[in-house]
Amino acid sequence: MTLWGGRFTRPMSRALWELSESFSFDHALYAHDILGSRAHVRGLARAGLLTHDEARELDRVLVIIEGEFAAGTFERREQDEDVHMAIERRATELAGPIGERLHTARSRNDQVATTLRLFTRDALCAISDEVLDLVDALVELGDRDDNAYLPGYTHLQRAQPVLLAHHLNAHAWALLRDVDRFVDARERLNVSPLGAGALAGTSLPIDPAATASWLGFREPFPNSMDAVSDRDFVAETLSDLALLGVHLSRMGEELVLWTSAEFAFASLGDDFTTGSSMLPHKKNSDVAELARGKSGRMVGNLMGLLTVLKGLPLTYNRDLQEDKEPLFDSLTQASLVVTALAGAYRSLTFNSAVAELAANDELLGAIDVAERLVSDGVPFRRAHELVGRAVGEAVAGGIPLRDVVAATTPLAAYADVFDAGYTLASRRSPGAAGPAALEAQRVRLDAERHRARSRVTVVTPSLPTL
Repeated sequence: MTLWGGRFTRPMSRALWELSESFSFDHALYAHDILGSRAHVRGLARAGLLTHDEARELDRVLVIIEGEFAAGTFERREQDEDVHMAIERRATELAGPIGERLHTARSRNDQVATTLRLFTRDALCAISDEVLDLVDALVELGDRDDNAYLPGYTHLQRAQPVLLAHHLNAHAWALLRDVDRFVDARERLNVSPLGAGALAGTSLPIDPAATASWLGFREPFPNSMDAVSDRDFVAETLSDLALLGVHLSRMGEELVLWTSAEFAFASLGDDFTTGSSMLPHKKNSDVAELARGKSGRMVGNLMGLLTVLKGLPLTYNRDLQEDKEPLFDSLTQASLVVTALAGAYRSLTFNSAVAELAANDELLGAIDVAERLVSDGVPFRRAHELVGRAVGEAVAGGIPLRDVVAATTPLAAYADVFDAGYTLASRRSPGAAGPAALEAQRVRLDAERHRARSRVTVVTPSLPTL
């Protein structure tokens, strides 16, 4: 028998049960559901709807139930449709008739919404910490090979040489924006739905502001209908995770290229690569390929939830049960990828000689010849045309560009741009890829990492003593 069965004369069909049950995945919410219930018990006592002794007893059994879940000894009963019902059922077993008072002035609608916000609030802190560790790994690699450089690419064609640290920092800045989004999303979701009831509140004298404060929420809900129907916070979290997934995929694609024999810019440690079941020589960068592949899954989870939400009338609809599995999955996959990539970058050996040889491709000095002309007063479009002709002559004739430049008026004075390292060193404007600009970027990046860490603070609920 379900906990809501009084109105019905026949039990739920097995087919509907199989469709409806969610304990198989929402049991992951047990700790946050129990936290919300413990705050609710205090709210009922404050309103005079529970005696002090009843509240203490209910709180005691809720702590016991949390321990059972944590120890893996909680026994699900056949009627436990979801984790919320399971906890209430078990509380009634342990506390007797007092347990039947637990759901006073509360609906599963505001209960589930509260539980999911508490869970997501903590999860956003956890994934933020993991992303910041990946940022640390990128910075560590750049510092370890602080003189190394490689070609930067546009259209996957060699464009200009860049320091390895500068290249890795580009990923770090993107990841720090991800952390900012997570923290911003956490702030927006930090509103308590507890007390909204099924959709219209209750006639009983509860105080949603008190329970909101105890649970560490910024404020209670302003509108009971919005409180139970809102899943913007899940959609926003999935959106932020999907964008993180896109950033991770880009990093993965790059590692696939760098570790290929064709590029040979880097190799990953044996503990972050795999072999072949057939080919004994293979060393595959599966960690990077999986980082690339998982992004599709995270984008798909976002699209799935948005499709569920797009046509729902106010307020609660059972469709909203579909919010949890994509959220759980995206959080899990993002955590797996971020953690694995941090380890992969720390295991990486950068092949400086190979990368620098590619970066010293003399064609990459063409822009420096043009900019030297500009410095001497030649309009950029004219300079671009002159150097372009020299490049065309060199390529068509199989002649080194340096030789063509040295033999061409008015370019001959600029042949020194082809000296090894000149092109990289000349990238000195603020935020640029050369050594002169790197230190200022390091200072800014360190400040931003510190700021991000200061924002990722775990909210600690504070339940009053019973």
